[in-house]
Amino acid sequence: MPEITRFLGIIISMYFDEHNPPHFHAKYNEYRATVNIKNLNIIEGFLPAKVRGLVEEWAELHQAELLNMWETKKFYHLKPLV
Repeated sequence: MPEITRFLGIIISMYFDEHNPPHFHAKYNEYRATVNIKNLNIIEGFLPAKVRGLVEEWAELHQAELLNMWETKKFYHLKPLV
């Protein structure tokens, strides 16, 4: 699974041969979540509230890029949340 970015112990990645809806994966320690790109809701898994907020904040900044990546299957790194 290609890693899109990494910040504050959070790893964001995306598989390019997966099912709809468009989504990405977030990992933090033992926590895992699948996040819908369009509405930023967690589809599956769990993240602690603070981590979820950071992931949502980052995803809002890169939502269009994430959706483009999903649709074109062209992978590239995105800037981390700082």
